[in-house]
Amino acid sequence: MSAAAARGTGIALSSARGRWVLACAVLASGMSMLDGTVVNVALPRIGSDLDVSLATLQWVVNAYMLTLSALLLLGGALGDRLGRRRTLVAGAVWFALASALCGFAWDGGLLIAARALQGVGGALLTPGSLALVRASFREEDQAKAVGAWSGLTGVAGAVGPFLGGWLIDGPGWRWIFFINLPLGAVVVALALRHVPESRDPAATGRFDWTGAALGALFLAGISYALITAKGASPGRLLVPLVVGLAAGVAFLVVERRAREPMLPLGLFSSRLFSVTNLMTLCLYAAIGGVLFLLPVQLQNGLGYDALEAGVASLPITLLMLVLSAPSGDLARRIGPRVPLTVGPLVAACGALLMLRIAPGASYFPDVLPAVAVMGLGMSVFVAPLTATVLASVDAERAGLASGVNNTAARIAQLLVVAALPLAVGLSDNAYRHAPQVNAAFHRAAWGMAGLLVLAAALAFCFVRRPGEPPRDEEPAEPRCRTHAGLAAPPLEPGDCERN
Repeated sequence: MSAAAARGTGIALSSARGRWVLACAVLASGMSMLDGTVVNVALPRIGSDLDVSLATLQWVVNAYMLTLSALLLLGGALGDRLGRRRTLVAGAVWFALASALCGFAWDGGLLIAARALQGVGGALLTPGSLALVRASFREEDQAKAVGAWSGLTGVAGAVGPFLGGWLIDGPGWRWIFFINLPLGAVVVALALRHVPESRDPAATGRFDWTGAALGALFLAGISYALITAKGASPGRLLVPLVVGLAAGVAFLVVERRAREPMLPLGLFSSRLFSVTNLMTLCLYAAIGGVLFLLPVQLQNGLGYDALEAGVASLPITLLMLVLSAPSGDLARRIGPRVPLTVGPLVAACGALLMLRIAPGASYFPDVLPAVAVMGLGMSVFVAPLTATVLASVDAERAGLASGVNNTAARIAQLLVVAALPLAVGLSDNAYRHAPQVNAAFHRAAWGMAGLLVLAAALAFCFVRRPGEPPRDEEPAEPRCRTHAGLAAPPLEPGDCERN
């Protein structure tokens, strides 16, 4: 909470300035969400235009996810210390300039480097948007403001497939990056004119640069080994794998000994926190795998254009917008065990229905049932997962726990993009040919269903029944505090009602 909010002098949500602050925060988070929505849809067109292999396309996705995942918590801490508005403005400028470099990229290597730079901007931009909402509004309006931020950001995600598909089929895939230039300019203008500066006076100590660097090296080494594993010599594979694993071990050592660690390992003393984060890895790996390969299957396997491929998965977003808040309310009444078990099983059924998506399939009898059932399952488990993470630790550490969970979701998506093509036998230029894409997509559907079933089994075995405490003592009421402006993905309006 900002000092102004603590004194009761924060901005009223109903005021003109309050609406401008909310608009700035929504546009900031919408920029990164729009980018994540449309890049996967653009991959087949990027691959054809630049004449690059599937491994290059994997890095187009993962270069962004790698720097974003490694720096997300650190970026939020910078906002707490240096000023949330200042960090948001810096993130918007950085993100927009890196997006322009992505748009001008003339080969795969430059596009990958630009995407990595874009991820750095995203690490400053993403936590800053929610941090502004939490810090700027008066205490009695914060729950409504966070709910409005969450819902309007979801609308931005729903617009993404239409806008992205139209840009890819119209002026070209480069414009999915160029559009961030005017969006970034609007964010900067709104922030400088209407958003008050805020800091966390309790944020002291050194930044954990060493932990961030080791985390990035761990993710880079493992990703490189997975992406280049097929056909690589043992030496070429062994070096990045050993470097990545060594960096991972060093990261754990540094975080255990650091006075101000980026990732306090003591959080994992809560069994419920550990289990829900393991579930997050399974669930978001499955979601990330589907969202990575489905656009490729629809375009290169079934002949859809980019707009049709983007709109095809729209029911997932719409169902989550409509049903996530009611499912969160249901979980609060009956406890999280049932929705966290049933939701992944329903989503697994959606993954298996994707076996019907094959050359010759039609949208309404084949594609729509699969994505609708997948979206229904996600709507059931996403909000209860968020609430369970918040309730799994002491109330004063709930924000930190949600930030860690957010990072875990992004790491899961990064790793599945690196590993999935290898696991299903799709590599090099095979992604351009319908028979190979179709066979790989169907193998992936079975794998994604397996991950979802594993998550359901974890929930059934380890998540407490209604009324059971998550730890030895009774849990504190979740207060939806944030650490470095982060909340678990995605934050639902009802999650902050008890503030």
